Amino acid sequence: MHFRLREQLVLMFLGALAASAAAQTPPSKAGTGGTEIIADHITGRSDVETVADGHAELHRDETTVTADSLIYRNLEDEVEATGDVRLKRDDDLVTGPHLRLKVQDNLGTFDEPQYSFKRVPKARTLLDLPRKPVIGSGEASSMEFEGNNLYRLVTATFSTCSPNRDWYVSADDIRLDFNREVGEANGATVVFKDVPILYSPWLSFPLNERRKSGFLAPNYGTSTTSGLELTFPWYWNIAPNMDATISPRVLSRRGLQLNTEFNYLNYGYNGQARFEYLPHDQLTGTNRSAYAFIHNQIFSPALTGNLNLNGASDDTYFADLSSRVSMVSQANLLRQGSLTYNGGWWNANLVAQRYQTLQDPAAPVGIPYYRLPQLLVTALRPDLPAGMSFNFNGEYVNFGHPTAVTGQRLVLYPQVSLPMQTSAFFVTPKLGLHVTRYSLDQQAAGAPNQLSREVPIANIDSGVVFERDANWMGRTLTQTLEPRLYYLYVPYRDQSQIPVFDSGLMDFNFAQIFSENRYAGSDRIGDANQLTTAVVSRLIDPATGVELMRGALGQRFYFQDQQATLPSETVRTNRKTDLLAAFSGLIAPRVHIDAGLQYSPFFSRTEVSNVGVRYSPEFGKVLNAGYRYTRDQIGEVDISGQWPLFGGWYGIGRYNYSLKDRRLVEGIAGLEYDAGCWVARLVAHRFAATTATTSTSFFVQLELNGLAGIGNNPIETLKRNIAGYGVINQPTADPVFGAY
Repeated sequence: MHFRLREQLVLMFLGALAASAAAQTPPSKAGTGGTEIIADHITGRSDVETVADGHAELHRDETTVTADSLIYRNLEDEVEATGDVRLKRDDDLVTGPHLRLKVQDNLGTFDEPQYSFKRVPKARTLLDLPRKPVIGSGEASSMEFEGNNLYRLVTATFSTCSPNRDWYVSADDIRLDFNREVGEANGATVVFKDVPILYSPWLSFPLNERRKSGFLAPNYGTSTTSGLELTFPWYWNIAPNMDATISPRVLSRRGLQLNTEFNYLNYGYNGQARFEYLPHDQLTGTNRSAYAFIHNQIFSPALTGNLNLNGASDDTYFADLSSRVSMVSQANLLRQGSLTYNGGWWNANLVAQRYQTLQDPAAPVGIPYYRLPQLLVTALRPDLPAGMSFNFNGEYVNFGHPTAVTGQRLVLYPQVSLPMQTSAFFVTPKLGLHVTRYSLDQQAAGAPNQLSREVPIANIDSGVVFERDANWMGRTLTQTLEPRLYYLYVPYRDQSQIPVFDSGLMDFNFAQIFSENRYAGSDRIGDANQLTTAVVSRLIDPATGVELMRGALGQRFYFQDQQATLPSETVRTNRKTDLLAAFSGLIAPRVHIDAGLQYSPFFSRTEVSNVGVRYSPEFGKVLNAGYRYTRDQIGEVDISGQWPLFGGWYGIGRYNYSLKDRRLVEGIAGLEYDAGCWVARLVAHRFAATTATTSTSFFVQLELNGLAGIGNNPIETLKRNIAGYGVINQPTADPVFGAY
């Protein structure tokens, strides 16, 4: 042990003082940790007890104790400090009036401490990503040191909010185990702005960002369909690769609902299962439930599988019990299993698929066909002699339906092409033969059960790329001009006796005008003798290759009238289509526009149009405005945004209004407040649940950073409704209440 004196002396007594100090203290370090003591006055025996008074300090490794006075007992390796005591270890700091501590063993007591802990969660494997430090502070009537990285706080508070503790946890007893990175609290109360808002008799929480079993903060809200809602989720960390959340949900108008979610992950598979059950709905008098199960499996590098199963007890389950418009608008719940094999240059996919159809009484929908099963085979060989390429699409499917015609369909479609391409142009002629066989059941009397169709398909796709330098807003860019011609010939085949299992007329857009078939599916092959013309112009940053703007014009010209049709389809007689136009890109710094137009030159009117503008100068600032129009079908205005107002307040909202139906499709209005260590959100959400009804929900959330989110979380709803929405605080790990 080595002692140093720090005393203001008159020079005449310096020699005598130095001799006295040398006689009392040997100039060496004693003890296992290499202890050093500094003080104004030091007395005692270094091998038994050392008393330090006046600005006393004890140093060992990363531990420092300072106080008005301290006593160090060498044999017990114990320090007792009194008066303005400060204990510092790495980034940890504890202050108070009195400390008694065995330094090496970390055993002892600190009276009336104020503490601040900062710990970086330990990496458990080499693959662990760096984690944020866990920072917590508070005060207690006493702190007991119970071993290395073990602490017990009596009548204590805890908060990650500093320097102003707008919120804290008050508990009778808190135990912190930084070895296992786990904490426990008894008789815990969450206090916000000096108001108790939540009590729990016992809490177990992680001292890191990892998952831990335990109750999560309760969620509450209200909706017009179910009344007041209160959810008490419990999180179960079953294993490192497996967890579950069990959430009883009290609905004031309907009763008690049980929601469960189970997640699992492994090297060769992963999945998620959800189940909801509401026994005896007080409004309908029935038992109601829903489920969803997704499983992905890797059997080998070439063979994978997938299950996607969904179901509900009744047609209006989601309209009555869900607050998400994406769920409410579902008409068909998918039930599908698939196997996919990747053979390199060829692939095969085996699918079994059916649906549960939810009928909206005001707008009934048709029941889609089942595929039990469907086998799809594709192949591509671009390396044939003379630069030729071979492509193949094949399908076998068995269609099922409770009331309509059923049967099997076999499709074979081999194709050969000869791509010819340089940096300035390309020309690709292609020839294929589409062969289809049907074996039908439940046909009308006199209709054939066996049908076949062979259709040759030929096309030539070509284009040229011109470039020139251009100047835009003081920037030197590259502008391209890219004309393209696409000729398609498909002879007519009579298909009037073929049932329609999965075919429909494709939307008219830039992707469709360069496709071989105007119909989706294989039940109809559209006859064609047509030429598609288009021109695209782009502005490109030559330094980065980033496309800044793009404009396009396109139109299709017919050389013969349409003959093949779907039932109830109006036959086309015009020799050219509507004109398509599109534009997208940055028209100003941080201003992006995306617009499209379908214009009819025959009737001099717009058939389809859409335009969307987004202004996002920085994080947390975004304004969106859009308009969608389809003649006789859709006319919608959509405005949304997130913007700081003043003093930490943000406004958020969306207004999606149907001009045709004169009703609100979906709307959001809310406020957010960011106080630095906590965030409050108040959001109202209204949407059209069915064609005749609407649903309104209210979200009230208090998010205590590093602790918990209390209330009904609206973030997913905001992300879905407001393009570019930014979470104004980083998502919390919810360590106290065990979320992840």
